[in-house]
Amino acid sequence: MKPNLPFRLGSTSYVYPADILPNVRQLAPVVDDVELVLFEVDDGPNNLPTPDVIAELRELAAAHDLTYTVHLPLDLHLAADEDARRSPSIDKACRVIESTRSLNPPAYVVHLDGQEIAAGATPTALARWREQARRSLDIVGQEAGDLRLLAVENLENYDPAAFLPLVEQLPISLCIDVGHFLKNETDPLPFLAMHLDRATVLHLHGSQGGRDHRGLNLIPPEQLKDVLRVLLSSGYHGVLTLEVFTERHFFPGRELVISLMEELC
Repeated sequence: MKPNLPFRLGSTSYVYPADILPNVRQLAPVVDDVELVLFEVDDGPNNLPTPDVIAELRELAAAHDLTYTVHLPLDLHLAADEDARRSPSIDKACRVIESTRSLNPPAYVVHLDGQEIAAGATPTALARWREQARRSLDIVGQEAGDLRLLAVENLENYDPAAFLPLVEQLPISLCIDVGHFLKNETDPLPFLAMHLDRATVLHLHGSQGGRDHRGLNLIPPEQLKDVLRVLLSSGYHGVLTLEVFTERHFFPGRELVISLMEELC
């Protein structure tokens, strides 16, 4: 049974060791949103859903009041200096959007590769990185039909302050990955308090030994409660994705969020 929460509680499309469609068939009765993890979309073998799969995903969505967020590939270089890296990344992102457009995703989650700025950058290099990212996001957002559908995610290898000026320049959204803050042992609450109004998706997961996307039991209970309190007090109605990839991590995390929300409400 689906939880009655003020936000949409979601999973990834790889909770079970199977393809996307078998996962969604099993998850549809118990979640509000499934993040379609479309990381492999090269010209060879890929996991882009076929038209037949899309048709059944649409049927499952209608039957179960389900939405699909779409995670664009991880290997995009939308802010790269070289056009030879940036243009194929734009093409790949647009290919994913075209494939999933009929699912009416509330958000396309996108990473801005921080390779050029992760180790620090001059003001000139940072300005160039932002300008390349702005141009790419504008193109990809137009392909999506609305720049607000692009949710830029904070990563663990560079300060999200690097891309925040883009949020002021473009009507894009945010995907706030709480788990990435926790992995870096950084308090996520200040960022949530300042930027939750622009977020359409939140990612939540634990970390251990430098590896993230683990169970929520690895997050101190009071810290997890504090995050949920912020969502409640702000009236957040977007998607909260438990971004984990096994049954043993997802289902206990789902029950934990539900029980803590019942306690807080």
